[in-house]
Amino acid sequence: MRIDGMDAIFAPRSVAVIGASSDPKRIGGRPVDFLKRHGFAGSILPINPKSAEVQGLTAYPSISDAPEAPDMAVIALPAPMAVKAVEDCAARGVRGAVIFSSGFSEVNDEGAALQARMVDIAREGGMRLVGPNCLGIANVRHNLYATFTPGVEKHLPRSGDVSIVSQSGAFGSYCMSLVRMRGMGVNIWATTGNSCDVDFADAVAYCAQDEHTRVIMGYLEGATDRDRLVEALELARANSKPVVMMKVGRSAVGAEAAQSHTASLAGSDAVYDAAFRQYGVYRARSVDEMFDVTYACSGSSTLMQGDRLGLVTVSGGVGVLMADEAEDWGLEVPALPDHAQKKLKEVLPFAGVRNPVDVTAQLVNQIDLLETNMDVLFGDGDIDGAIIFMSTVGLVADLNEAIRTGLERIRDKYPGRPMLFCSLTEPEGRAAYERSGFIVFEEATRAVRAMAALRYFASSFERLRESDPIPELPSLSPLPDGMVNEIEAKALLVEAGIGIVRETLAKTPEDAATAAEDMGYPVVLKIASPDILHKSDIGGVALNLRSAEEVRSAGARILQLASEKMPDARIEGLVVAEQAAPGLEAILGVAQDPAFGPVVMFGLGGVLVEALGDVSFRVAPFGPAEARRMIDEIRGRKLLDEFRGTPKRDIDALANALARLSAYAAHHGAALESIDVNPLIVGAEGESAVAADAVIIPAGPNPD
Repeated sequence: MRIDGMDAIFAPRSVAVIGASSDPKRIGGRPVDFLKRHGFAGSILPINPKSAEVQGLTAYPSISDAPEAPDMAVIALPAPMAVKAVEDCAARGVRGAVIFSSGFSEVNDEGAALQARMVDIAREGGMRLVGPNCLGIANVRHNLYATFTPGVEKHLPRSGDVSIVSQSGAFGSYCMSLVRMRGMGVNIWATTGNSCDVDFADAVAYCAQDEHTRVIMGYLEGATDRDRLVEALELARANSKPVVMMKVGRSAVGAEAAQSHTASLAGSDAVYDAAFRQYGVYRARSVDEMFDVTYACSGSSTLMQGDRLGLVTVSGGVGVLMADEAEDWGLEVPALPDHAQKKLKEVLPFAGVRNPVDVTAQLVNQIDLLETNMDVLFGDGDIDGAIIFMSTVGLVADLNEAIRTGLERIRDKYPGRPMLFCSLTEPEGRAAYERSGFIVFEEATRAVRAMAALRYFASSFERLRESDPIPELPSLSPLPDGMVNEIEAKALLVEAGIGIVRETLAKTPEDAATAAEDMGYPVVLKIASPDILHKSDIGGVALNLRSAEEVRSAGARILQLASEKMPDARIEGLVVAEQAAPGLEAILGVAQDPAFGPVVMFGLGGVLVEALGDVSFRVAPFGPAEARRMIDEIRGRKLLDEFRGTPKRDIDALANALARLSAYAAHHGAALESIDVNPLIVGAEGESAVAADAVIIPAGPNPD
C-alpha cells in the first residue's frame, strides 16, 4: 500500500491554505476559518498574493515566501493555477496537499492531462495528493478541518473511533454530520474526489493502521485499483477493524456481449457483494443499516463469538418478531436446556422460558429479576449474545438505574458476550446506557440486524487463524492465441488438477463408433467446434449411447444439425467421451470483472443455473476453505447433502476444483476472458468430481 507520507495529510504540524480568502464563507476562506476557530494547534499559513492579512493571520504572496515549509497545503485555485501551486509546493518541500479544485479528469481530456501532469510533479517531489475535486479531509482528534463543507461550520463531531472514507464529498459530509447526530465520535474523515494519488483504498489502509480508529465507514462508487483495495481490506481485517461499506451502482458487466454462461451471470454488483464477503466487509443496503452497524461496532465492548442468540422480552409478539429476524440473518435462537428453563421458572413463574424468554410486563414489579434472568441465560443456556427488549420501560428513570447496574454486573461476570438494550428512552436515559458501554436501539429488528453484524465481523476475524493455502500450480502451458475445442480446453484444465472424463476426437461418425468400441459403453457424443459454445442448444449432444450403430446414427445427426444451424462454424469432428457415473451437475466458471479482474462462479444444475441465477462468486485466487463458504452461499446447497434418497456429494473434491480453477484464473489474469466448466459431475462423497464439458476463451494473443 502507498500509505507512506500520508501523516503529512492527516496529522500535519502546519498547514498552508493556497488561495486563502478573507471571506470565511468562500471556498478558500472556510479552511482558514475552520482551522482557526476549531483549535488547530499547528501553524496556519494563508497564501494570497493580494492580501497581507487573511482573517487576522499574516498572509504570504506565495508558498516560497512562507516562513516555513508546511507539512500540508490546501489548494483552492482554478485547475491550471492548482497545477502550478503543486509545482511550487514540491519545490518548497511540502509533503502533502488537499486539492479542492475541479476542472480535471471529471471534465474532459484536457482536464485529465492537467491532472496527470500534477501527479507527475507531486511524485517527483515526494508529495501525496488528495483530490482534486474533493471536499477535503479532517482529523477530529487534532482539530484539523482541511475542508470547505458547511457540515463543520457550526456543529463539530466529537472525537471518537469512527473513521469515514468517501469517494463522494457530499455523501462524506452527510455521513460525518449523521455520525455526530447519532452520538458517535469521529476520528479521521477523508473524501477522495478524483483520487489522483491517495485513493479510497489508501485512505482505508491508513485508517486500518491508525490506533485511534475502531470502525471504518466507507462510501464506494467503484474500485480504482483492485490490488490496493484488496490489500486495504485485508489489512483492516488483520487489525480487527470492522469495515462497513455503502457501495452504489448495479450495472451489468457486458451481458449483451457475453459468450459464456459465466459472463452473462456475472454482474459488477454481484461481484462486489462476493468480494466484500470474501474480505470481511459488511455491505449496508441503506443509510440506516450502515449507521446502525457502525454504531454497534463502535459502541459494543465485544463482538458476538458464536451464533446462539438469547432474546429477553416484555412482549411475546416482539419476541417472535426478533426470532424471525434472527433466522433471516443466520443467527440461532435455540431453546434453553431443560435445567435452565426450570431454573427460570422458579424465579420467574410468570415467564415463558423457552427462548425467546417472555418475562411479560410483570417484570416491572421485580426489575431486579432481569439480572437473574440474564445470569441463567448466559450461565446455563450457553448463549453467545442477548437482546433485551423492554418496550417503554426505558422511559422510566428510576427503573433504568436498576436495569443498567444489573446488566453491568452480568457483563462483568460474562465478558465477551454482547448485550443490546432495546427500548424507548429519553435522551438522558439513552446517554446513561451508552456511558455504561451498552448499545441502545428503539426498534427490535434493527437491534437483531446489528447483533448479526457483530457476529459477522467476529466470524470474519476468526478466519485469520485459518489455514487456507491457495493451490500451487507449478507448470502451466500458455493460453492459446484463439478459441480451442473442448478436448484442448479440458487438457489445459487437467494441468490445473481438475479431473475430466476420458475422451477422444473423431473425424467422422465411423471413427466415432470405432473409438466408442475401444472406450466401452455407454458413451456421450458431442460436436467438436471452437465456435459452438452451447452444444445442446443446437442438438449437438447425444447421451447414453450403447452401441456402435447408435454412435454412427447420432454422429451423422449431430453433424447435420451443426451444418444447418451454424453453417459458418468450424467443425473439427466429434468428441467421444465416457459417460460419467451418475452425480450432481454443477457449473464452475471464470469471468473478467472490470474492477476485480478474474472472478470464479459456482452454481448447481447445469443449464438450469442460468434460468435460476442461483450462483456465488469469489475473486481469484482463494483456497479450499473459502471455496466451501462459496458453496454454502447458494440456495440449492442442501442438494449436496443427503437429500431424498440421494447420497452426500464429494464437497471436498468440489471445493478443491473451485480453488484450483481460481489459481489457474489468477495465473493467467487479463489474458483469460472466460472459462465454463459445465457440467462438473460431482460424485458421491469420496468419488471425486469430473468435468464433462469445458470452454476456455482467451482474451486475445498471449501477452507472454
